[in-house]
Amino acid sequence: MLRILVSIKQVPDTTNIRINPETGTLIREGIPSITNPYDIIALSFACYLKNNYGGKITVITMGPPQAKSSLREAVEFGADRIILLTDRKFAGADTLATSYTLAEAIKYLQAEEGPFDLYLFGKQAIDGDTAQVGPGVAVRLQVPVITQTVKFETLDLEKRIIRVHRKSENGIEILEAKLPVLLTCDKGLAEPPFSPFPLILKAVKAEPEIFTADGPVNYQREKLGLRGSPTQVKKVYTPEVKKKGKIVDLSTTPLKKVVDEVIELLKSKGIL
Repeated sequence: MLRILVSIKQVPDTTNIRINPETGTLIREGIPSITNPYDIIALSFACYLKNNYGGKITVITMGPPQAKSSLREAVEFGADRIILLTDRKFAGADTLATSYTLAEAIKYLQAEEGPFDLYLFGKQAIDGDTAQVGPGVAVRLQVPVITQTVKFETLDLEKRIIRVHRKSENGIEILEAKLPVLLTCDKGLAEPPFSPFPLILKAVKAEPEIFTADGPVNYQREKLGLRGSPTQVKKVYTPEVKKKGKIVDLSTTPLKKVVDEVIELLKSKGIL
């Protein structure tokens, strides 16, 4: 039986993000939150594996109490156990502190009920776009990591080998890895499943287990939250809106004339 750990994150709906022009910080009041879209792919893949190979899915997230809604959504995908890491001491964490907090919780779960075979993370979170937390957790757990996984090919439970495709700068790579392994999930890996009505009802009533800085995980306080974060965002601002470019219809304007105009424009700006 496969034991799968999925890490998700609740993020602001980016289509509604606004920035306070005076403080340079995100305005979160009145902004709806959603489950990170790449984490939905990870959940969908976990559901596919559970349905086809059997297994148990544990879903974990770090965030404020409102993140319970994302965990309930995970139950609709077939999650068997949902856990929320929530504490003011976790606030302000960068990717280093976040990966520490998640990894220590995972180690606790493994000591409690045995090791996981697969660790699934979204490729990145759409609010930070760092793509660092998944690999950071893999390093702390000392397991191999395959990033930007876009296609699943085979899983041999007897040999404990998974074969997947990953996206790279040079194209698509086909890789095999022995379990356990951590995958960061990208578009194309899996589609959200149809949730049967019993799972929807179960999700409505589901309550996650709560882990805080005081327990049950034995955290080193100096590695948590803002205190444990060597990198900090000094300022967030809205980029200046640039002047709309000139559009030229080549069907009515000779190409040579357009090229001459572009060259003169570049010269006037000191580029040529």
